[in-house]
Amino acid sequence: MGAFRTVLHRAEGEIVEKKSRFIATVLPVETEGEAEAFLNELRKKYWDANHNVYAYRVGQKKMIERFSDDGEPAHTAGMPVLSVLQKEDIRNVCVVVTRYFGGTLLGTGGLVRAYSKAAQEALKAGLVIQKEEYARCRIDMDYTLLGKMQYGLLQEGFTILDTEYTDCVSMRLLVPQVDQARFENGIIEMSDGKLKPVEEGRVWAAQAEGTWHYFDPPAEK
Repeated sequence: MGAFRTVLHRAEGEIVEKKSRFIATVLPVETEGEAEAFLNELRKKYWDANHNVYAYRVGQKKMIERFSDDGEPAHTAGMPVLSVLQKEDIRNVCVVVTRYFGGTLLGTGGLVRAYSKAAQEALKAGLVIQKEEYARCRIDMDYTLLGKMQYGLLQEGFTILDTEYTDCVSMRLLVPQVDQARFENGIIEMSDGKLKPVEEGRVWAAQAEGTWHYFDPPAEK
């Protein structure tokens, strides 16, 4: 499975258009069942709302996409929310946009803009990330190679997690699975064949606002 864009955590965004409140809530989900459970939860929470519109995209090999206008004019609510997810290629998420009618009709164009904007606010609050599979790698080296290796790895864009200084230097890195061969060949070349990285396992991870987050592997669907 390749890398994909999703959101880091559950979040909420809200906008007001002509006194109508649009409360958008987003949740990362792995299955269609999780999306439906989330939708049912928000229907109960916002039982007094005029509309609970939703859209979700779930899956890796086979994408499942669903949406509902929940009583709004056809294709003015759920489809715009889904279009936001499609345009940003965000998957394994469910977005529910709750509307409390403010007394003024928005028209079809106004509804499309409002639901789209609300969905975008929720995604912004949920922090869009790129999840991918990484190899945890370790490089053990003599102190004389440290400066050269640090410079070369950073120039190539690899992430150094930590460095341990004992009788030798042990450097640990997260290497995208798709770049592992390039990484290993680069280490051999930079060290003139003296070093070979050791893989210590694999993990699904993403970086957000300077922090690494780790996840279970996504469901193979």
